[in-house]
Amino acid sequence: MFVSIPSRRRPRRRWATWTLAALMAAAWAAMLLVDDRGALMARWGTLADALPDSAQGWHAAFAGGRIASLLTALFVHADAGHLLGNLLFLLILGLPAERALGPWRLLLLFAIGGALANLAAAAAVASPERMIVGASGAVAALAGAWLSLFPRASVGIVLPLGLFLEWVRAPAALLIAVWALLQLLFTFVGPAFGAVAWWAHVTGFVLGLVAGLAWRAGLRRRGAGGE
Repeated sequence: MFVSIPSRRRPRRRWATWTLAALMAAAWAAMLLVDDRGALMARWGTLADALPDSAQGWHAAFAGGRIASLLTALFVHADAGHLLGNLLFLLILGLPAERALGPWRLLLLFAIGGALANLAAAAAVASPERMIVGASGAVAALAGAWLSLFPRASVGIVLPLGLFLEWVRAPAALLIAVWALLQLLFTFVGPAFGAVAWWAHVTGFVLGLVAGLAWRAGLRRRGAGGE
């Protein structure tokens, strides 16, 4: 999939997306070096039963650093396929979004959107011992922001048509809207398809959509955004 975005400004250096990708890859490499990978995931991932249920509990979680797992979980992945999927969509969506948002807004959206997405997923998980890991909530936030900033953009995709591969262009808004609706559907039927934190995807997407709309007017006035 290739993204084509019109721009009225000289391209910026896009280091934030590549830095996030490098951190995700480095975290996976570190996991390969330890014997007890499950213990490492439990330490840095978000556990549903670790959510505080009172004001005192939240204070203790902040003081003890446990609340930081909402952020560190974004860089921990269950397996290589999980990592590669998130890396792929991080680069596809993050690079054009960073060109419009700038590196610091993108990092802020990735961190806050991803952490709140993990929080929502932890609150929605029925089994308290379940662990939430991966950057999919943060990547979903980038998808929402990307749609807000570039609602008329199109993407090129390759479709298998019989014995041949056909290159077609499709509205990005349509593809992302279909994806978002599927995530919402899977929040209800998702357990039948595997252990995926669907609510993290939905929450991240909505947060990114709101953030993109809030930033869009200011970015367009400075010539950084556009449709």
